[in-house]
Amino acid sequence: MSRCPSGHPNVVKTEPRLDDGTPFPTMFYLTCPRLAGEIGTLEASGLMREMTQRIADDPELAAHYARAHESYLAEREALGHVPEIAGISAGGMPTRVKCLHVLVAHSLAKGPGVNPLGDETIELLGAWWEGTPCAADWVEPDPDPAAD
Repeated sequence: MSRCPSGHPNVVKTEPRLDDGTPFPTMFYLTCPRLAGEIGTLEASGLMREMTQRIADDPELAAHYARAHESYLAEREALGHVPEIAGISAGGMPTRVKCLHVLVAHSLAKGPGVNPLGDETIELLGAWWEGTPCAADWVEPDPDPAAD
C-alpha cells in the first residue's frame, strides 16, 4: 500500500475479518517500527486531545474528517461485509482522534487530501526516515513464492 522513502513497506491493507473470524476494523495497518515510534511520541504529547478539540470547534475540519471516515468505511466494505464493525472505522473517526497510527496509515495509503488529521500528523513528523538505516538487513519478499 505504501513504502517509506528507503523503499520498505510501511503500510499494509488488511482484511476486515481475521483468519480466526474476529472482526478487525483497522484496514490500513502501519508496519514500520521507526514510524510507529515517532507517532507514539506525538501521541504522548497530547496531540490527539488537541485534534479532538479542533474537530469539535471547526465545522470544516469536522466535515473533512467525516468524509475520511465514510471513505474508509466504503473501501473496507468492498473487501467484505462484517456486520459486527459496520459503521465503525478506526482511529476514532469521525468524532475524535484515538490513534494517530491509524490516521497516518490511512493518509499514507490513500495519499494527501483524504484524511486531514493523518496528513497533518505526517507533516509534524518531518523527515522521520532520516538517520540510521531503518532496516539495513531487509530482504524484499518474493511476490510469488511458487516461482522458485
